[in-house]
Formats: sequence, structure tokens, C-alpha cells
Amino acid sequence: MKTPFVELPLKTDDGEFTTRYSETGLTELSFPITSRRRRRGDESQNSINSIESDRDSSRRLLQIKIRGWHRLTEAALKAILAGRQPNKFPPLDLAGTAFQKSVWHALRKIPVGRTKSYGEIAQAIGRPKAVRAVGGACGANPVPVLVPCHRVLAANGKIGGFSGGLERKRRLLAREGVKI
Repeated sequence: MKTPFVELPLKTDDGEFTTRYSETGLTELSFPITSRRRRRGDESQNSINSIESDRDSSRRLLQIKIRGWHRLTEAALKAILAGRQPNKFPPLDLAGTAFQKSVWHALRKIPVGRTKSYGEIAQAIGRPKAVRAVGGACGANPVPVLVPCHRVLAANGKIGGFSGGLERKRRLLAREGVKI
């Protein structure tokens, strides 16, 4: 039986993010909920408390791992939100196509305070004509901010889209010292 996802809140000065973990790492990071957006329901979600009540030793080990990953997620997220490079990241368990995963891997190489264009990412992954597909992969990024799709701009240096909204993208880039 596969372990269900564990969903935990993560409070920051920018609001309460939602994290989801599998038995192998962070699977999702959702932006704080606004009045215009409602959280989606998922019957497979658990809280850490429901795992705590289970006496099975493998469940307790998973609980300990997830608590550690959550601390790493919190530290990394807060560092990036403050415009700094995190010291360490939690393990990631990202569901996506091979193409999407290659884009997300390339995004993680963009340092704090730097940007790349969609075309530069397409070049970096060896698919120079896949510029629009790179944009689609950025939009499908399940852990925005930690996989920094906010650091990707259009070829003309314009801000482009962002799953967290353009104003949030502008704020993240400004905190990193990027001038648009």
C-alpha cells in the first residue's frame, strides 16, 4: 500500500503556504490562499497528526523524515522569500514528464539574483526550439519558489507569466535585487 500524501501548512511573512510530502520528498508547494482561490480537496491528504497516531514503526520513521523535510522546506522558502540563497533543500519528489523534469532541473541552476529567458532554458536542456514548451513546464512547476520559475523572463526581458501572479513574481525578483 502506497503511503498517502501528507499536507502541512508553512507560515511565512508572505502568508501561509501549503506543502505536500510523499514518502520520498516534497511533492508540492502551494502559494498562500487568497479570497479568489480556494484550496482543492484531496481524499489522500493527511496531516502529520494522523501519522503520529499510527504505532507502526515505518510510519513513525516516515513522520520523523517528513518533519525534517518540512524544517528544510521552511528554511529554504524563507531564505528565498528574503532574497537569499538557501543552504539546503528538502528532497524533491516531482511528478512530471521527462521534459518537464529537465526544465525544472535547469531552473534550479539559476542562482538567486539572476534570470534566464525561456529560450536560454530551452538551449540549456538541448531543445532550442521548445521555448513555448519551457513556458508550459514553468507553469506546471509543482514547487514554485524552490524550483525558481520566477527567475525566468521573456526574451525581451519582460516579466511573462507566473503561477503565483505577476505581482508576486515582481516582489520575488525585487527581493533578489533583479531590476525589471
